[in-house]
Amino acid sequence: MTEKLAPIYPVVPGDFTTAPFGVTPSQTVGPYWHIGLPWTDGPDAVPSDAPGRITLAITVIDGNRTPVADAMIETWQADTLGRFNHPDDPRGAVELTPAGFRGFARSAADPTGTAMVHTVKPGALPTETEVDEAPHVNVSIFARGMLDRLVTRLYFPEDADAHATDPVLSSLTETERAKLVATKVDGGYSWTVYVQDDNADGVETPFFEL
Repeated sequence: MTEKLAPIYPVVPGDFTTAPFGVTPSQTVGPYWHIGLPWTDGPDAVPSDAPGRITLAITVIDGNRTPVADAMIETWQADTLGRFNHPDDPRGAVELTPAGFRGFARSAADPTGTAMVHTVKPGALPTETEVDEAPHVNVSIFARGMLDRLVTRLYFPEDADAHATDPVLSSLTETERAKLVATKVDGGYSWTVYVQDDNADGVETPFFEL
């Protein structure tokens, strides 16, 4: 098999308007997300005094069982009533509950690989069928060694009945489903994401294609 070499562009006189360019070589996500993605209130999807405010402690572990200290967690979710203030919501965009909730957060991991997100528990989501999606938070993970983010979901342990009919969880095995359910702790929930495991039946968290 012929080895495919990275593109080498000739050095030519001129500036960026005259120099020939090809496809920019791929680069991993981390730690470069630190350059432009964080912002001051990123971990706070709700104000500090919002009713029902909870904390999600999400820990990212790599294939060597090492905490990913340069990871970033991004969350996207419905409000407490299962609504979005977005034109793509077929029910129409609405003001979110509680007041000040924005549905989106972005949080950096600490040296233990844990990122804190302050939010509220979302409501169930209707689907095109008669079966609702169980309350969940969509989670994206950005970290070193990744050319693209990983996308998964966090579910809540008290919603076991809803999990039984959730269309996404229903597509997974019982073992896989359990990996997406967080643990209830004081003030919120704790959840560990394993980004890789050589064992097909191991601890790797299920991820989804968008």
